Amino acid sequence: MEEYLAELNDAQRAPVLQVDGPMIVIAGAGSGKTRVLTYRIAYLMHKGVDSFNILSLTFTNKAAREMKKRIADIVGSSEAKNLWMGTFHSIFAKILRFEADKLGYPSNFTIYDTQDSQRLIASIIKEMGLDKDIYKYKQVYSRISSYKNSLITVKAYFQNAELVEADAMAKRPRMGEIYQHYVDRCFKAGAMDFDDLLLKTNELLNRFPDVLAKYQNRFRYILVDEYQDTNHSQYLIVRALSDKFQNICVVGDDAQSIYAFRGANINNILNFQRDYDNVQQYRLEQNYRSTKNIVEAANSIIDKNKTKLDKVVWTANDDGPKIIVNRLLTDGDEGRYVASSIFENQMQHQLGNGQFAVLYRTNAQSRAIEDALRKRDIKYRIYGGLSFYQRKEIKDVLAYLRLVINPKDEEALKRVINYPARGIGATTVDKLIVAANHYDRSIFEVIENLDRINLKINSGTKTRLENFINMIKSFQITNETSDAFVLAEMVAKKTGLLQELKKDGTPEGIARIENIEELLNGIRDFVEGQKEVADVRGSLAEFLEDVALATDLDQDTGDDDRVALMTIHLAKGLEFPYVYIVGMEEDLFPSGMSMNTRSELEEERRLFYVALTRAEKQAYLTYTQSRYRWGKLVDAEPSRFIEEIDEKFLEYITPIESYRYKPLIDSDIFGEVDKSKLRLKKPVSGSPPLAHKPTEEQLRKLRKLRPTSSGTTDVSSNTNLFDQDLIPGTAVEHMRFGKGKIIKVEGVGQDKKAEIHFEKGGIKKLLLRFAKLKVL
Repeated sequence: MEEYLAELNDAQRAPVLQVDGPMIVIAGAGSGKTRVLTYRIAYLMHKGVDSFNILSLTFTNKAAREMKKRIADIVGSSEAKNLWMGTFHSIFAKILRFEADKLGYPSNFTIYDTQDSQRLIASIIKEMGLDKDIYKYKQVYSRISSYKNSLITVKAYFQNAELVEADAMAKRPRMGEIYQHYVDRCFKAGAMDFDDLLLKTNELLNRFPDVLAKYQNRFRYILVDEYQDTNHSQYLIVRALSDKFQNICVVGDDAQSIYAFRGANINNILNFQRDYDNVQQYRLEQNYRSTKNIVEAANSIIDKNKTKLDKVVWTANDDGPKIIVNRLLTDGDEGRYVASSIFENQMQHQLGNGQFAVLYRTNAQSRAIEDALRKRDIKYRIYGGLSFYQRKEIKDVLAYLRLVINPKDEEALKRVINYPARGIGATTVDKLIVAANHYDRSIFEVIENLDRINLKINSGTKTRLENFINMIKSFQITNETSDAFVLAEMVAKKTGLLQELKKDGTPEGIARIENIEELLNGIRDFVEGQKEVADVRGSLAEFLEDVALATDLDQDTGDDDRVALMTIHLAKGLEFPYVYIVGMEEDLFPSGMSMNTRSELEEERRLFYVALTRAEKQAYLTYTQSRYRWGKLVDAEPSRFIEEIDEKFLEYITPIESYRYKPLIDSDIFGEVDKSKLRLKKPVSGSPPLAHKPTEEQLRKLRKLRPTSSGTTDVSSNTNLFDQDLIPGTAVEHMRFGKGKIIKVEGVGQDKKAEIHFEKGGIKKLLLRFAKLKVL
């Protein structure tokens, strides 16, 4: 048993060996906090704590799975299975399924994802006859989400005069009504959204003292990872559950608190010691991940923040290379530099694609990087793009499966009632919705009772509606005796979904069929995997919950050897040997929308700290002189965060940009100079003539470009190839199109052109006067 404890340093071992009482572990980046959490749970079990009495909360399913696997290796898989370990949302969903009847929900309630919620809100806005340009459904959804995370229920909203007045001032006086309708419709559909999983758990623990006592006694030891990312709702649940025994261990790093935009409250970790008596505090300050240069550069950044806990992160690792800072002309050049640098590192050090990550502040920045990587044939994966489970064909299959489990699910029914087309039009669906709202019943129940309700629909439509209901009921009967895979395969075939997609012979149509096949494979894997877990049978309800709570980083692509492209928010918790942080410019990073207050700017600085500490061996910072923003080319200036790093940790590939004066008035107001009225003086003896052509060195200085160092290929400075005697067969290299051979040369002087076959770019005809080519 002591073998695993020997793997810990003294600072890590201390919190592992404390069994009882409240404790906080302030863990710097790369200091081994996951290992501490894992070994602490194993040690508690070794000391006789029942695994059923341990609750461990994480922020991703992936983290929970990895921890559970490591614990199983120490204590055995049978005991590890009994642990309550998972994300806040998955654990609370499990509790709510057991206790749903107390809140008036069915135990098989549907979990609406963001798309479902937004579609429902859009329907409500339309039904209420509101202006969709004023009541934008995404903005309304975000506002309702923030209400729920702040525990502002519909009742609390109407009791808060300030909130009501703020919405009235924003010309949205009916926001409260929309909120009320949304909550009512979700309840009628037997559905909860993500925010409800927290809100309803708070309601459960507050309204039912017996339920609170039950879970307080069950969860005698509570461990919370990434505590700095908890919001007010999560904080209150953890407080309530830990109140009786106070055996709570929270682990986090205030310097990595980067989710304020979605409700995370840094004060939860800053004020932890005020919430409990006799709190033990531990610090993990040794970084095992990164080089000294990276660790100390990151320290020099975060020191600029005023709101922070005291700690000094250090490392015994090598100094490593300095952080490389490179200024490029445009975002296209930035993308090409990143792709070239990755390629060169791969060649020099024999590295796979999976060793590299490109991090950016906004998703829009990925385009230039993607273009450059594709031209270099470097495989990459974008995190945070369209998730597999958000693709239309997958959502269609899942909607049928959701209806089987919960026929009251309004959004699922509306999605598939006429897909594939079965002659049930929008007018009929509108009549069903009106009737459902009138009788306060689900649409499914309305269709079941068509004989008792006069909807003024013809007999043919009525028959088609009845056939649809009977099909769903037949699936429900199959679901009682079959696992999720058998049912999903039946749904894909009998609904006509596969047949519909087969009609589309395009590559896109074939890809959609392959996606459904991949979904069925995933369900089969899930069913097989669930056979190993106690108290589950691989049912459809279990699979749908697993999908609903999956995060983008939980997806298994089956091919990990790809360059990772992601926003910095998604990179938290990950690490890569080589990291490129692009777009280091004012108004981009730090974001122009996050510089109104000191707290916002400090959050941006923490975000940069997170980005830099993802790197193990080498970090690159790039910025451009100009960048397209909203279709316009705008001047950019270097981010203040670059200046905040101690210069001894940096290596500039291009000179530090000098301050550029920006005039306060428009020069056009002065008009043009009439040169005919000027008397030109004769040049002073010994001075160069006025029309003298500048040298290449002078041109470089004018462009603020540094000549390329020896040993590297310079394909940008050779711009007078029309003077050379080029012949077909000459090998050349272009900075965008790579290497190629000249096929044909035509024209003379300034109009000289060359037709060139590039290995990657194909055949291009270039005007040699402007072509950035190098003869090989």
